[in-house]
Amino acid sequence: MAPFQYIERPSPFSTKGGKTLPVFAVTPAHVETGTLEPLALDWAKKAGFKAEAGSVLLIPTSDGHVGGALFGLGSNPSENPYLTGKLARALPAGEWHIETAPLTANRLLLGYGLGAYSFDRYRSERLTEPRLLIPQDADAADIKRQISGVYLARDLINTPANDMSPADLEAAVRRLAEHYKAEVSVVTGDELLEKNFPLVHAVGRASTVAPRLIEMRWGKKGHRKVTLVGKGVSFDTGGLDIKPSSSMLLMKKDMGGAANVLGLALMIMDAKLKVDLHVVIPAVENAIAGNAFRPGDVYKSRKGLTVQIDNTDAEGRLILADALTYADAEEPELLIDMATLTGAARVALGPDLPPFFTDDEDLAHAIADASLEVDDPVWRLPLHKGYERMLKAQIADLTNAPSGGMAGAITAALFLKRFVSPGRRWAHFDIFGWSQTERAHSPVGGEAQAIRALYRYLQSGAD
Repeated sequence: MAPFQYIERPSPFSTKGGKTLPVFAVTPAHVETGTLEPLALDWAKKAGFKAEAGSVLLIPTSDGHVGGALFGLGSNPSENPYLTGKLARALPAGEWHIETAPLTANRLLLGYGLGAYSFDRYRSERLTEPRLLIPQDADAADIKRQISGVYLARDLINTPANDMSPADLEAAVRRLAEHYKAEVSVVTGDELLEKNFPLVHAVGRASTVAPRLIEMRWGKKGHRKVTLVGKGVSFDTGGLDIKPSSSMLLMKKDMGGAANVLGLALMIMDAKLKVDLHVVIPAVENAIAGNAFRPGDVYKSRKGLTVQIDNTDAEGRLILADALTYADAEEPELLIDMATLTGAARVALGPDLPPFFTDDEDLAHAIADASLEVDDPVWRLPLHKGYERMLKAQIADLTNAPSGGMAGAITAALFLKRFVSPGRRWAHFDIFGWSQTERAHSPVGGEAQAIRALYRYLQSGAD
């Protein structure tokens, strides 16, 4: 069975064999020392091709057709392991194969597949893309599932809020679940109050689309219990503490946590990992209406802790609080939450390096090792206990928005920690979920972050 696709698109890969055009992936040394076949070497020298990182030179045949291509890796290919993503956007349409490359087949193909992504759901014309032959020594199934997981996260984030409401997010979960024979249950609207999800209800009740808690379960009881929680704010106006218009432009991506845990869930299910998987997504729109929650309001959370609302734009941690309390009660062996939570995380580490927080030293090291192994960067930030004093509220147990503007990513993580049992193997990822500039392996737009690292960690069976 092929991996799930949220948007149907042709595969960037070819498996049929037959006649394909060669790509010579080379370093400057290959050109300088002449370690290329004569035709390619002669053309490279005539064109002044220096094999700079990401450069592409088409090689003509004697009758004027395209006969192949040279692809520059630069002097140190390991500096950009997914540079081959540029090939997917530079080669003309057709069937291609890698003739020579000082890279592993898996890394080369993964880079190509990640770079081949495009979001053309709303375009009237779709371009014909080149396809790359998968060599026999590659793990084609694993490459395809990783790419499908990344594509799913990107597709969901890139979809505008008018087509990605809480109801649309639920529909996406149901489609994914149907593909892998998983079970889905949903608590919607005022039923959230009856089932004791008061913070999810409070944040989402002002929208014309009802808030909801979406669950997906897959796997076998008795296997390692893994729970993924993803923030699903389909659009964030900021609520009554309204954002300026410039800050709303990317708020369709505020469900990036949900998108990423679904991408990770796809990889887990497609690989048939031996886990008992539970996915929990609180899905809301933080809208403005007469019944919107207000600054100064106090709500009792599912856990029983009261929360004073000091800023309605700090809504993500509220819905996660109820979701984490619910997920934690099932005593998972591993609990991961992902959220586009704080601007402070971006100030600290920028858009491409998501921080994660955990008190579990072994888990922290294992995630960091997996991150390095698959070149999916993350960086641990501390759950500094000294900052817990910032969470004190005037008339409630906690504030959702500490004053002063200091250590915002850490205080948000400390807030979430209050809703997880002591000793639980838990990690919180504060992702950006967006690529601001085009890179070799990704265009501008929605981005999967940390999920390939987490998949590798789970795949390895690390404790």
